[in-house]
Amino acid sequence: MLERIQGLPDNVLGFEAKGEVTGADYESVLIPAVEKMLAQRKNIRFLYHLGNEFTGFNAKAMWDDAKVGLQHLSAWERVAVVTDVEWIRVAMKAFGFVMPGKLRAFGNDELVEARRWLDIEG
Repeated sequence: MLERIQGLPDNVLGFEAKGEVTGADYESVLIPAVEKMLAQRKNIRFLYHLGNEFTGFNAKAMWDDAKVGLQHLSAWERVAVVTDVEWIRVAMKAFGFVMPGKLRAFGNDELVEARRWLDIEG
């Protein structure tokens, strides 16, 4: 399940993953929010918190994640992924080189720092 993180600056879109994240979560929650924000602004700063309640992605969610990421590749100004899941951190490093924006991984104990990093100007 994906839940929208409230209280972020207007240029930051954030989600917290709990349990298993499915393609239906992406299609009903995340993708519409990304599309809505991109209709209002050119770039997005994105916070994705995969905390202790996160158990994984199904195959459709992984496909939708890659698809939305690549479809709007130039729109991702800064992306902060907060997780202690090692394979996600490794995958970020592998994918990060194709992103024109900044991508950074944070541990679950660094959520406040991740939010601060996203809110920095420039």
